[in-house]
Amino acid sequence: MEITIKGVKCRYEQAGEGKNVLLLHGWGGEAASWLPVYHHLREKCRVTALDFPGHGRSGLPPEEGWSVHDYADFTADFIRALGLEGCDIVAHSFGCRVSIVLSAQQPELVGKLLLTGAAGLRKKPGPAARLRQGLYKGLKACCRLLPNGQALRKRLADRFGSRDYRALPENMRRTFVKVVNEDLSAYLPRIKAQPLLVFGRQDTETPLWMGQKMEREIPGAGLVVLENAGHFAYLDKLYDFLRIMDAYLFET
Repeated sequence: MEITIKGVKCRYEQAGEGKNVLLLHGWGGEAASWLPVYHHLREKCRVTALDFPGHGRSGLPPEEGWSVHDYADFTADFIRALGLEGCDIVAHSFGCRVSIVLSAQQPELVGKLLLTGAAGLRKKPGPAARLRQGLYKGLKACCRLLPNGQALRKRLADRFGSRDYRALPENMRRTFVKVVNEDLSAYLPRIKAQPLLVFGRQDTETPLWMGQKMEREIPGAGLVVLENAGHFAYLDKLYDFLRIMDAYLFET
């Protein structure tokens, strides 16, 4: 299925009947990233999974790039357009960034909130990362003095950018930079949904300390840690995740 929100084509899947549950995927993912969870939920409720702009089969954000707040506004409009107000949200990684801003700013749109491998907190760079950042900033400043500086800055970005950054097309790099540089800590105390946080013990992308901080700072939040699971804990421990999700979403 397809809908246009904020001038951007959005592809989504929807199935089942009953209460509404919205699945929000991580960076580089798509609706299909939730496939086993989606098929499980379609037997219990009406489940909707979208491709965020710039992912899957959806269109691209504007050339100037989107921030997390832009994605949250997009998701709010998507919820209203499909009549999903008050839906429960299950989100992974980047989808959690969007959910944090959305649930803090527009709580009336969100019911229950399950965040797994939740991103949104800034990692403290180690010595090697700080040295690399300093070198990059110094070289980028030097490029301003050279006649072909713009081309050199692009080459520097390709050389010093992260693996995720280098893998992106040019028109998504501005969005990526905006997203990863946002620290959403200030939004945590404003979330009223009393979310359930699910983290993998071996997650290196969003380490467990992030989940522990979110549990402390979000009112009423709970934290479940899955052993022998990484950033995709919902797939690494699918059976356990489905049991936890069902208990949280459907049992009183």
